[in-house]
Parts: sequence; C-alpha cells; structure tokens
Amino acid sequence: MVPDDVAPTAESGPGTPGPAGLDLPWASGTFPPDTVAARRAVWDELMGLALHEATHALATGDVPIGALVVGPDGRLLGLGRNRREEIGDPTAHAEVLALRQAAATLGSWRLEGCTLVVTLEPCAMCAGATTLARVERLVLGAWDPKAGACGSVWDIVRDRRNPHRVEVVGGVRDVECGDLIREFFETQR
Repeated sequence: MVPDDVAPTAESGPGTPGPAGLDLPWASGTFPPDTVAARRAVWDELMGLALHEATHALATGDVPIGALVVGPDGRLLGLGRNRREEIGDPTAHAEVLALRQAAATLGSWRLEGCTLVVTLEPCAMCAGATTLARVERLVLGAWDPKAGACGSVWDIVRDRRNPHRVEVVGGVRDVECGDLIREFFETQR
C-alpha cells in the first residue's frame, strides 16, 4: 500500500489539490483535454508527480520508478513507487501498486477509461496487469530497450491477440525519466 503522505484522498479530484499539494490542471472540462497541446501539458504535469514519487524509492534502495492512475474524470485514483526491496515483494512494482490502489479506490478491478502514467516503460508483468485491468491509456516516460513490454522488446499492451488493447503515449519527459534510472544504476556499480 502507498504511504498516507502521498496517497490520494477522497477530496482529491478535478479542481482540488492532489497528493503533496499538486494542483490538478484540468479543474474543469474534458479529461483528457481535446487538443494535442493541452494533452501534452497534462501528461507533463502528471509525469512530474510520477517522477516525484519515483525519487522516494531511492531511500529504500529500490529502482526509482513512479506511477499513478487517473480516472476518466481526471481524479487521481492511485499512486505507487517501486517497493520490492522495501517490503520484500517481487510484485511490488510501481505500476502494480498504483493499479491496486486505483482498484481499491473505485471498488472495482475494471479500470476502464483510466490512464496509467509511469516513468519507465512497464515490464511484462506490469504490461500484463495494465491490460488485465482494462486501462484505456498508458503514458510513459523513458522507453526500456532491455525489458520494455509496451513497444520496445515486446508489445503486450497492443498485441492483437489480447481482447483489450491499451493506447500508448510514450516519451513524456523521457530525458528526466531516463536520467533518474541511469544515475541510479551508475551508483550501483
């Protein structure tokens, strides 16, 4: 579970501050916005929150990946960071934790119409979970040419054999996201 200091609250939603005082930029109107420029601004803002969450993983020695789930109305439903080392759970990836929290918030495993935002392209496990949760859209930061499963190495989320396919928006703040991962692994050597 995500700690209370960063977890979405019942009051979080369009037009209200989200976790850590984030003022959600789509206070009124359609989510996501209709224009490409407006969508990009929203994706950039949400990726900033995911990046912030990713930095918390550094304190526990976890790979700094952050994720969040936004509902069809723009409300923040779930927030997660890698916690495998912290809690000793091999499935405690940022995406899985954010999806779990979003499902708990909604009271349903079906996250139809939701958007998952993550700092690094999901692995096969997380891509599978994204598809099975019926997430509509995946917004990712850096591509992962070693283990990415959303277009780099595999493309689980858009595989035509799956009954549900996910729209992928890649490369959002990719330099920042990639630098965070790269710097982490450089310190591990």
